[in-house]
Amino acid sequence: MISKTLFSIVCAILVWILGVSFYLLSFYVPILENPELQSNIVLVIAIIPSACLGTYLFYKKSYMKPSALALTFIIVATILDALITVPVFVIPNGGSYSEFFGDPMFYTIVVELYFIVLYYGNHLTKN
Repeated sequence: MISKTLFSIVCAILVWILGVSFYLLSFYVPILENPELQSNIVLVIAIIPSACLGTYLFYKKSYMKPSALALTFIIVATILDALITVPVFVIPNGGSYSEFFGDPMFYTIVVELYFIVLYYGNHLTKN
């Protein structure tokens, strides 16, 4: 049997993969003149169903306080961003760690992810 901590990390990785996929795919469908803004908008919208899916899959098999699960999702996503997103996708396009982690949109998405997992986790655990 997989431990709840390891399972929460696996669910967080799934949410991160979905978020990065939507972010990157949005560059291939030019709608706005600013592709970076467009990708951020897509990510802000796509993180909602992605976080709900990860939360749902976790609570289907295991239990953890919703606040702890939300923090796990954020920590895992931040670590994966530091280890994969920035070196593979940001730096080759002229960005940097300080630019990525200094962007207010990064923190907006972190707060959004936390509250989505917290809210949906509370909803699932009360039912």
